[in-house]
Amino acid sequence: MNYVLTWDRLRVFAAVAQYGSVRAAAEALHITGPGVSQHLRKLEKETDCQLLERDGRGVRLTHAGRVLADSVQEMGAVAARAELDLASIRGLIAGPLRIGAVASALRSMVPQVLQTLTEQHERLKPEVRDGEAVQMLPALRAGQLDAVILESWTHWPARVPPGIRTTSLIQEDALLAVGERHPLAAQESVQLADLREEVWASCPPGSDPHEALVQLLRSHGSTDVEVRYWVADYATQLQLVAAGLATALVPRMAALPKPGGVRLVRCTPAVTRTVALATLQQAEAPPVRAFVAEMLRAVHGGMSRAL
Repeated sequence: MNYVLTWDRLRVFAAVAQYGSVRAAAEALHITGPGVSQHLRKLEKETDCQLLERDGRGVRLTHAGRVLADSVQEMGAVAARAELDLASIRGLIAGPLRIGAVASALRSMVPQVLQTLTEQHERLKPEVRDGEAVQMLPALRAGQLDAVILESWTHWPARVPPGIRTTSLIQEDALLAVGERHPLAAQESVQLADLREEVWASCPPGSDPHEALVQLLRSHGSTDVEVRYWVADYATQLQLVAAGLATALVPRMAALPKPGGVRLVRCTPAVTRTVALATLQQAEAPPVRAFVAEMLRAVHGGMSRAL
């Protein structure tokens, strides 16, 4: 069997395998959908194997595709290590810096840090995307992201895969957000056991904030947690609260500035989350080290007190 598998085609295949569709892979790789399809057709011709099959609007891996995807993931990790090793030798803070972050940290923490870094290092080219740890940590491990800012709840810790280092940035309370006409609005604190009848706005199922909310309420006696509004953005959750449609559990960072019509109430016992920075345990490239150092400098320099 004589064929040569090129890294460009394998990289495209890996993206399709990860995201489950040609369109999503094209967006992630910043190429066209027809370009992705062309790579896939050539790869299947070169390997003489059907690697993908239609699944509704997306695609799914065949058995041969799953075998190849496992190998490509290992190859991606090796390539990422090689890039990091070369960049470390050069010591140059330049080129792409690919950051993933939960939306609340992205809005409150990242812009200031990136402004400082790009002013100091003109050749640095940061790229940022928001998301949840469950999607971003695999991308970090596969070398598709350089750093991830994630959240980890005290009672529902983030599941961090092997090979990833986490650095704690801040720890903060989560507050109960209720409408100003809600019966709990006048209280300074509320017992979690008294929240059994609430209608909730929360992040989508499968996300750490959603699972943290459900597990927290169940551990305090709620047998049926009624989430009617599934919204990833805390700011939108607060607007639903202001309209009197729902209650939400919102980290302090995401609750401020507080919109009109919302009251923030402390929870008893207290609910806390940690915002942490995740990077690969292996040698980090200079741009990543610079980003980590500037994040810690900003936090210790007063950012956390301003949040």
